[in-house]
Amino acid sequence: MEPDPNVWAHPELRAAAAVEDWPRVLRIWRTLTRSSQSRLGALVGLAQPDVSAIENRRRAVTSVEVRQRIVEGLGVPADVLGRNRSEPPLPSLVLPELVSDAAADRLRRVRQGGLRLDTASLDEMDRLLAAHRRAEDTLGSRVMNGVVAAQFDAVYGLYDQARGPLADRLVRLLAEYAQFLAWMSHDQDKSPAAQGWFDRSYDWSLEAGYGDMAATALSMRAHTAWSHGRGRRCVRLAEAAATTPGATATTRAMALQMAGRGHALEGDARAAYHRLDEAQRVITTAADAPPWLYFYGESWFSAQRGMADLHLNAWERAAENLRAGLAGFAPSYRRDRAWYGACLAHAYAGTGEPGAALTTALTVVGDAADVGRPHAWHELHKVAGLLLRHRAAEGRELFDALATLD
Repeated sequence: MEPDPNVWAHPELRAAAAVEDWPRVLRIWRTLTRSSQSRLGALVGLAQPDVSAIENRRRAVTSVEVRQRIVEGLGVPADVLGRNRSEPPLPSLVLPELVSDAAADRLRRVRQGGLRLDTASLDEMDRLLAAHRRAEDTLGSRVMNGVVAAQFDAVYGLYDQARGPLADRLVRLLAEYAQFLAWMSHDQDKSPAAQGWFDRSYDWSLEAGYGDMAATALSMRAHTAWSHGRGRRCVRLAEAAATTPGATATTRAMALQMAGRGHALEGDARAAYHRLDEAQRVITTAADAPPWLYFYGESWFSAQRGMADLHLNAWERAAENLRAGLAGFAPSYRRDRAWYGACLAHAYAGTGEPGAALTTALTVVGDAADVGRPHAWHELHKVAGLLLRHRAAEGRELFDALATLD
């Protein structure tokens, strides 16, 4: 049976193939075609254990021969593979209508020096970056990182063309790219790279007088500190972000809730809820979210309050806030739904509801494996461990489900 060519119309599958993320290609292709690893292996000339090893990233596709088997066996269209299509104006995912023909021609001419950099070109670059921010919510940072890094290199190469106000705006755009690359590095648990990109974003923000992005870079560094269990550092960076001149109300609210989570990590409930309450007052009236905080609002705030509750062992309150937050998340936010869903499972385990913990964990385990590694994935392992310590049979069931995707 030959592969259905229509499967290659699916944007996630095309995106994974465009950056040659073969583990993701195999998993998505099997999901879309409802195929077993054995059937896929027969098409590409690999044994089932080899398919499993590639899907779970225990084996890398480094051989030209194996790569070609996958391309031919799954019928990957030539236009999807980067080396087989003409150079795009700026590196871009192969997603329908992401770059219009007119915009593509303009950006190509700017990049090749046939057209001077202008406001219209920068507008198109802004739109492209915004589209990829949203794509990362669904596709994950592993797929997006290489594409965005190549975009950054292309934009950075235009700096010599910029003059006057255009130069300031280009530096602002570079600061946004650096912040996005920092976030994706953090999401992949690459802390040195993340810190380096945050520093570049902060420096460029200061150069361009971009207070809102400078505050965001500090706030995200606070998030990195929180992720590594450094509550005191988290609070200090978040407080610095909240008082940065030029920060919008939405950015300030993000920083304040980050400070609250840092206090919660340190076990200081009074300080934590004081900052969280202040952040909530700000976010409910904020109407000036910058483009990189398009997702931020009351739903996200509720979920983040739930994480602070987890640190303070306020299990029932954590479950309530996490449920409220998740209810407002769009289905396309796969990575975030996986993370907060894993946190909700943790809250249920803490309240002594193993059935609810298992049910919640199983609803997100697929996305946690696909786009939520390592953070959501590790959180689900913590849930399984907590259930086992409580001698709940659901803990073993969750461990077995995780083991099939490890």
